[in-house]
Amino acid sequence: MRREIFSEEHELFRAQVRRLVENEIAPKVAEWNRAGISDRESWRKLGAAGFLGANAPAEFGGAGADFLYDAIVIEELARVRAHGLMMGLHSDICMPYISTYGSAEQKRRYLPGAIAGEVILAIAMTEPGTGSDLAAVRTTARRDGDHYVINGSKIFISNGQLADLVIVVAKTNPDAKPSHRGISLLLVEGNAPGFVRGRKLDKLGLKGQDTSELFFEDCRVPATNLLGKEGEGFKMLMEKLQQERLVAAIGAIESSRRCLDDTIAYTKQRKAFGQPIAGFQNTQFKLAEMETEIEIGRVFVDRLIAAHVRGEDLVTEVSMAKWWTTDLMKRVTSSCLQLFGGYGFMMEYPVATDYADAAVQTIYAGTNEIMKVIIARRMGLDPRA
Repeated sequence: MRREIFSEEHELFRAQVRRLVENEIAPKVAEWNRAGISDRESWRKLGAAGFLGANAPAEFGGAGADFLYDAIVIEELARVRAHGLMMGLHSDICMPYISTYGSAEQKRRYLPGAIAGEVILAIAMTEPGTGSDLAAVRTTARRDGDHYVINGSKIFISNGQLADLVIVVAKTNPDAKPSHRGISLLLVEGNAPGFVRGRKLDKLGLKGQDTSELFFEDCRVPATNLLGKEGEGFKMLMEKLQQERLVAAIGAIESSRRCLDDTIAYTKQRKAFGQPIAGFQNTQFKLAEMETEIEIGRVFVDRLIAAHVRGEDLVTEVSMAKWWTTDLMKRVTSSCLQLFGGYGFMMEYPVATDYADAAVQTIYAGTNEIMKVIIARRMGLDPRA
């Protein structure tokens, strides 16, 4: 079924993205998974082609296009399992903080490099003692003359080793009541004094994407690196979570699609008891169920992409999409692995990677349990709301 949200121009752009991704990115995925990190040259190639921050402001090197173009890049990278790049994090989660809340100087200094793939972005929210409870962060940023002095630690930070610029969530007023009013965002460059990169963490899935511990030990950054205003960090985080969760849903649907396509092809050629596995009714039912659910999810996510581009408030709907599509991805990869039989347990078959990669989808960008809390509150079901 034709996807109505994309015009002919969008599809021409998709063809360009697919060509570069298949020729330049896909051949590197296996090596990224072995090394646990992607390479900078691939970032620069995507930037040179105009595929990083397609909807970033044109005055800084972006195309100034709508979010549909970025959605296409997310899909095409997910299709070849290039999770190591975390392009959606860089272009559609981190970059909008700078383009929306950054000062003129911050935009001039950082956006051109980020759009070109020369400055890789990360955001440091999660701490060892806090997960989804952002208001409880303990990292502090104390004003000292013309600088802030940051102390604290972060964990599970994507692009943690590669990042040239990290958006750090910290408390500039630890005594603020309520506590979230003391949260601010600061831009920390990779070579800032007192900024220490910890371990590159060994994960179950997303092997090619560097996830790290970060430490701030009397880390000094200029006061001009404050993003927005002091005490408004939590508000900015909440405003940008809609797009973050939509990014997660887009990737989950495309990853499910690719896993199912590979499984359909495998069941047609793999034989058992004298016939292709696809000939058994149980296989047909399983494949039909997954095909249906992926198409239902795709239609819903496409509807949200279009509404997001129109600027609509979709907090409830993207929360629904994030939990449902990522939960679907876990179910699809599990069922597909079962249809591969013993071969599905072998890492040489991509379905094994898909299964491992799916595990974190229901955890990051806000756990699916938090998504349901948000939905329930906005339904008026929480008497405290």
